Amino acid sequence: MRKKRTWHLKVTCVTRLRFYKYSEQKSFKKRTAMNFLIVFITFVLMEGATWLIHKYIMHGFLWTLHKDHHDHSTEGAFERNDYFFVIFALPTIALMYFGSLANFNYVFFIGLGIMLYGMTYFFVHDIFIHQRFKFLTRTNNPYFMALRRAHKQHHKHIGKEHGECFGFLYVPFKYFKMYAKTSKK
Repeated sequence: MRKKRTWHLKVTCVTRLRFYKYSEQKSFKKRTAMNFLIVFITFVLMEGATWLIHKYIMHGFLWTLHKDHHDHSTEGAFERNDYFFVIFALPTIALMYFGSLANFNYVFFIGLGIMLYGMTYFFVHDIFIHQRFKFLTRTNNPYFMALRRAHKQHHKHIGKEHGECFGFLYVPFKYFKMYAKTSKK
């Protein structure tokens, strides 16, 4: 009788342990999927935020910082416009810091999404479009060619008024259509 109880106790403990491990894995998978979704949605929403910030803040009351990016009036490797990296990095750092203090809650992953967007912005805008580093100079990809064209259209206006194409990764269809035709030939 004693052996049966011991055996029963062992089976019950092992079953419970397996159940807890399974539920922890399931919970981990749910959290991972939710965190990925938060990062992805934040990244996508940053395109709209970038459009608004670029049009109404950078071409608005902070034009003094952004102006040299359009008229190239600053000598050297850095522009006053580069201060925007610091301005945008501060809330990102704060979100990630406070989110990490709260057991890596959703606030951390919102900050992570903003950070990934900022990194993408740096690589595409500063390296690919403006060629601050001579890297990725040639492409035949219709999307990247259209992205460059849209950005050139934005920079054809030296002043802060009459701008167009304030977004970053979103390319108006007319530019994409221009290069989609040429890539088929």
